[in-house]
Amino acid sequence: MRKIKATLTILAFIAIPYSMYAQQTGSTIAFEEKIHDFGNIKEEAGLATYDFKFKNTGNQPLILNKVTASCGCTSPTWTKEPVPPGGSGSIKVAYNPKNRPNKFNKSITVYSNASQKVVALRITGNVIPKPRTIEDDFPFLIGNIRFKTNHMAFVKVTKDQKKTVSIQVINTSDQDQTISFSQVPAQLKLEARPVTLKPKEKGIITGIYDASLVNDWGFVISRVSVNYNGKVDRNNRLTISATISEDFSNMSPEQIENAAKIEFTENVFNFGKIKQKSSVEHSFTFKNTGKSDLLIRKVRSSCGCTAVTPSETTIKPGDSSQIKAIFNSGTRVGRQNKSITVITNDPRSPNMVLRVTGEVEAPESN
Repeated sequence: MRKIKATLTILAFIAIPYSMYAQQTGSTIAFEEKIHDFGNIKEEAGLATYDFKFKNTGNQPLILNKVTASCGCTSPTWTKEPVPPGGSGSIKVAYNPKNRPNKFNKSITVYSNASQKVVALRITGNVIPKPRTIEDDFPFLIGNIRFKTNHMAFVKVTKDQKKTVSIQVINTSDQDQTISFSQVPAQLKLEARPVTLKPKEKGIITGIYDASLVNDWGFVISRVSVNYNGKVDRNNRLTISATISEDFSNMSPEQIENAAKIEFTENVFNFGKIKQKSSVEHSFTFKNTGKSDLLIRKVRSSCGCTAVTPSETTIKPGDSSQIKAIFNSGTRVGRQNKSITVITNDPRSPNMVLRVTGEVEAPESN
C-alpha cells in the first residue's frame, strides 16, 4: 500500500510541471492596459490617438489576424509582422471627435492566434464641443445674407390647408440689406421681418403656403429669387417644396367603404436583361373595385422611366385602365430600380408605387 502511494506521489510531481509546460506552449498576448481614457479632448483639435502596447509572453510567434472597431470614428492600425516570443507590438487607435460632442465609449476587438484568441480593448473620453460660429449656425450664404437653411420645406400640406414655415437669417455684410422676392408662385406668400436688416442683425423669413391654389398633387417644388436693395440676382435662389395631398382624415367608415378603390394586377415589372441605348415598355393594368369614381390625380415617374397617364383619368366603378411605363437604358449599366407613383382619390391607398426593375448589360469590351 505504501509503495502504491509513493508511486502516485511521484506521478503527481511529474504531471504538474508537464501541465504548466502545456499551458505555456504557443503565443500569449499581454497588454500593458486594455482601457484608455482620453479625458477631455477638443472637437477642433483633430484626431486623438493612443498606442495599446502588448507583449508576446508565450513561446511561439504571435500573429494579429484582425482588429476591428465598434464604429467608423475609431480607426485602428496594428503590428502586421509576427511578434516573436518576448517581442512587443502595438495597436494604434485614432478617434475623430469632429461632429461628435460629449462622452464616448468605444470598443476595439483584437483577433489573434494567441491562447486568448479574442481580446477587447476600450477607449473612453469626453469631446468638448468647439465654439459655434455664425457659419455653423447659418451655413447657407444666399447673396449677402446667411440662412439657417436654403430650403423652405412645408412637407405635407392638404388641399384645403394653409401652412406657415419660418427661416432664420442674419446679415453678415457691412451694409444694410433690404430683402424682397421675385418669381414667387401664386400659392406662396413670403415676408421678411424686418424688411431691412442692419449689419450683424438677425431676422426671419416667413412663408405661407396655400395648397388650394396649387393645380398639382404630390411633391411640388419651386424656386424663388431673393433680392437685396432692389437688385435682382437669379443666382440667389431659395427652394420651396410641399407634398400636396387629399385629406381623408374626416371620412367615416361608411364613406371609406363607398369610396373608390384602385387595384393593380401587378406592382412590379422585371424586364430582365437589356442592352444600353435600348428601351422596354410595359402596361400596368388596374381596376376600380370601389363604389365611386376613381380619379387619377397624377402619375409621376423617377429618372430614367417615363409613365404615361391614362387618356381617361376618371375610372367608373368596375372599369379598368392601364398606365404604360417606358424605361430607356441610355448609358446606364448594372441593376436598375425605377419607381412610378400613382396619386388617386382612393382613401385606402392614395399613393400607389409601381416598380420597374431589371439589369442593363455592360457593353462588350473590344
